[in-house]
Amino acid sequence: MPDLADILIYIVTKGLAQTLLMTVLGLLIGFVLGIILALMRVYAGKELNWLASGYEKIFRGIPILVLIYIFAFGVPELFWYVDPLQRPLASIIFALGLRSGAYQSQIFRGAILSVNPGQIEAARALGMSGLQTFRHVVLPQALRLAMPSWSNEYSVVIKDSSFAYAVGIVELTRAAYNFSYAFRGFWTVSIGVLAILYFLLTYPITKLFGEHQTKKLKKLGMGGG
Repeated sequence: MPDLADILIYIVTKGLAQTLLMTVLGLLIGFVLGIILALMRVYAGKELNWLASGYEKIFRGIPILVLIYIFAFGVPELFWYVDPLQRPLASIIFALGLRSGAYQSQIFRGAILSVNPGQIEAARALGMSGLQTFRHVVLPQALRLAMPSWSNEYSVVIKDSSFAYAVGIVELTRAAYNFSYAFRGFWTVSIGVLAILYFLLTYPITKLFGEHQTKKLKKLGMGGG
């Protein structure tokens, strides 16, 4: 009969790589979208501001599982260029990225607006253009200010990746389910190991990294709280 080590090894070897792949790519897509949407909210005209705001409201309001179903089963032809066997995975990454972009947009928007206006005025007084000021003054500080909240977004995305089980992707949750299905008497233990794994993948980063970055920002006179 399997022991705790067997369960842990099975879940990790079968599902961890896919979970991390979906999380990293989902966050990267969300990062790019979030920056673009934040710039639209802060610097663009009324029409683009309205468009970005509408995007945020829509994708924050739709449950991630619904988004996954939409892209996996509703519009699978969207991923015509992807190998048919990989299209479910592509749909999940895309759904995670679109939803994360809506949340990251608010993170980066708040960070941009938190940059001291005096520094922007000083940069312009030194002869920097608007683009140079944003690139060399606003963006570096905004990214640092966003890091504590961004670490929380990582936690959300990696947990949302568990919904991939619904379209047959073998990630951590599906691996735990498969093990408990093969060994019926180990359902509670298998899911318990899964819960601990998610905790270990999220809490240390959101707690240690987030708090460390917050303290570092305070020492530099940036951020609040």
